[in-house]
Amino acid sequence: MWLLVCQVVGEVAVRLTDAPVPGPIVGMVLLFALLQWRDPDEGAGVLRASDAMLRHLQLFFVPAGVGIVTYLAVLRADALPIVGAMAVSWLAGLLVVGWLVTLMTRRT
Repeated sequence: MWLLVCQVVGEVAVRLTDAPVPGPIVGMVLLFALLQWRDPDEGAGVLRASDAMLRHLQLFFVPAGVGIVTYLAVLRADALPIVGAMAVSWLAGLLVVGWLVTLMTRRT
């Protein structure tokens, strides 16, 4: 129930504020904050639900696979820009992580 409540609150908050962030992301941050603040015990329902979802995590990749197969013609037509964007974003992420690790190791 907490998972759904946080998602709905996130959706409502995004729609009321016109924030450029998806509602489920706001809900996930809200859920994280609630779990950090509340510190549920081992038998809490939210932990049991998350454990059940983690056991079936592979099922969450089915919609992404269906989307790839559905848009295979579009992906084939725009393969070069897609591969280029993926390579540039991968390199940017790698550089940012490397820079952050270097910065954090200097501080310690």
